[in-house]
Amino acid sequence: MAIEQTLISVITPTYCSEKTIMQTIQSVCEQTYPYWEMIIVDDASTDQTQALLTEAAKADSRIHPVFLEENHGAAYARNTALDQAQGRYIAFLDSDDCWKPNKLEVQLRFMEIHRYAFTFTSYELMDAEGHLLDQIISAPARVTYKRMLKNTIVGCLTVMIDRAQTGPFHMPDLRARQDLATWLSLLKKGTVAYGLDEPLAEYRISGKSSLSGNKWRAAQKTWYVYRSVERLPFLASCWYFCNYAANACIKRFMNGSFS
Repeated sequence: MAIEQTLISVITPTYCSEKTIMQTIQSVCEQTYPYWEMIIVDDASTDQTQALLTEAAKADSRIHPVFLEENHGAAYARNTALDQAQGRYIAFLDSDDCWKPNKLEVQLRFMEIHRYAFTFTSYELMDAEGHLLDQIISAPARVTYKRMLKNTIVGCLTVMIDRAQTGPFHMPDLRARQDLATWLSLLKKGTVAYGLDEPLAEYRISGKSSLSGNKWRAAQKTWYVYRSVERLPFLASCWYFCNYAANACIKRFMNGSFS
């Protein structure tokens, strides 16, 4: 299939995101690459999110909202979207993050030229109001399974995967760190994640809870992935966790505080 006609399925879970979802959708609608579908799975929102999604779908037929009757969490929402996705390529974007206008075009061409199955990019940080903070998380050139265990550098909002090469996949049913577990599952099979060191996405710092609380919960969930999902031995888990913690501290020192 020619690159100009390759369909990309954008996977977006959402829950009570009335303040940010339209900015997220707009960043997809403004893509220079037009062949995409955006599957937005609403996880039983109680605010005006569902009404906004209904209006967005009326304005652009490429937007496909799905409304869940009960709240199940981001993993379930993403898997629901994955089951409905028609595209060869899968891209992820959460309901409070955004993309640069050329994100899909540049990343797809990067993948097609090199025949990569799994890629990610650098991204910028923005505050809760959407103002860029002049802080960039740079993408390394490549990440293997063992390197991912040491450094969870891959931003979910930047990932694109070619299902023609990886085959179908789903996220494990975890309330947190399901993206990390998914990347590890793909990399464990021998796939390599290739980084494009170009800031093509914008990650919103939530501000809903304290930084220390976010970091502590992330650390707990990362440990859970090591021990209960990957089933690593205790000493190996300790080794990788120490590397993970050290790299997290380095990122925080270099880029300021972020969750």
